[in-house]
Amino acid sequence: MGVIVQKYGGSSVSDIEKIKNVAKRVAKTWEEGNKVVVVVSAMGGTTDKMVSMAHEITEIPDKRELDVLLSTGEQITIALLTICLKSMGYKAKSLLGYQAEVKTDSRAGSARILTVGKEKVTSLLNEGNIVVIAGFQGVDEQGNITTLGRGGSDTSAVAIAATIHADMCEIYTDVDGIYTTDPGICKKARKMEKVYYDEMLEMASLGAKVLQIRSVEFAKKYQVPLHVRSSFKEEEGTMVVNEDTDMEKVLVSGITYNKNEARITLKNVPDEPGVAAKILTPISNAGFVVDMIIQNTRSSGLTDFTFTVPKTDFNDAMEVSKQTADKIGATEVLGDLNISKVSVIGVGMKSHSGVASKMFKALSDENINIKMISTSEIRISCIIEEKYTELAVRALHTEFGLDIEE
Repeated sequence: MGVIVQKYGGSSVSDIEKIKNVAKRVAKTWEEGNKVVVVVSAMGGTTDKMVSMAHEITEIPDKRELDVLLSTGEQITIALLTICLKSMGYKAKSLLGYQAEVKTDSRAGSARILTVGKEKVTSLLNEGNIVVIAGFQGVDEQGNITTLGRGGSDTSAVAIAATIHADMCEIYTDVDGIYTTDPGICKKARKMEKVYYDEMLEMASLGAKVLQIRSVEFAKKYQVPLHVRSSFKEEEGTMVVNEDTDMEKVLVSGITYNKNEARITLKNVPDEPGVAAKILTPISNAGFVVDMIIQNTRSSGLTDFTFTVPKTDFNDAMEVSKQTADKIGATEVLGDLNISKVSVIGVGMKSHSGVASKMFKALSDENINIKMISTSEIRISCIIEEKYTELAVRALHTEFGLDIEE
């Protein structure tokens, strides 16, 4: 008998018929002799509707009360799913985040899981229950209801799976696995049988939206095998696992892109010790996440300092940068919203050379100019003009031999 945690996203439980289908899938897993924990999101579109209602009252809703409001979406889903399972003759019990002992810090709207208790869930499983838990939510030390941010149900599921030592955490969604790139812009993208934790971390951080990055971090830390699969099909999906002896066989496993990028350049910055800190500290203090950084030194003792931030933070980050420019004597602040980031990812890059030159040549052959470059041990990213994003993805997908076999 195995212990299986299954997570179903909003699109999988968006109406009663889909909830009934989820119940049948859960029941099948239980009938196969497994202990089953189900973690669910709010019904599709529910969270957005509640956020909209709050904003009809005030532009800036109180964050604590917003968490109280948003957590009700999952409460509806767990109740409906449990009612469905019981009507089918199965023993089941629903738990809210705090009842499942999901303890978090106090950051409303983006809380981090600190601990998860296992006694309650384990006890219910041993009594023969299918346990249905509200994802996306927990409770802080003061007893306040907290939420984990977008995609938080993935994190809930993996954290619970790690705590109860589950044999598998299945992430059910509206896609049937993880692809070598976005099938929406590259028809030759193919589904991968497996992807390694480190590769998935890079993919999640660079624009792939199949898994929430914090859930992958949990899975890697606690060695929880993940199975990403469709809630609407029976076929196998993609396993997210630890590296194995096959790691050198695949040079590049995937191509990602992210259009939520903006570039800011401070011109003619004094080239002196500490100038980078003077520029980036105010940006950090304002809560903006900086991704790529380039500093171009000139013989005149001046430099241009360029960095990228999420497009959603661009206007505010520009204001902060202009204030900083005045303080340090920079002559101008330029911004560029028409960029995107394309990346090649693969653990095989650790032991192979020539990936960068191959990537740069493929972009050059399509007459795509590279504006910025950053690398890690298993990833190379380039900033390019946004209008060339799809072309770049398809070119790189072909160049690295990822196209589906005809």
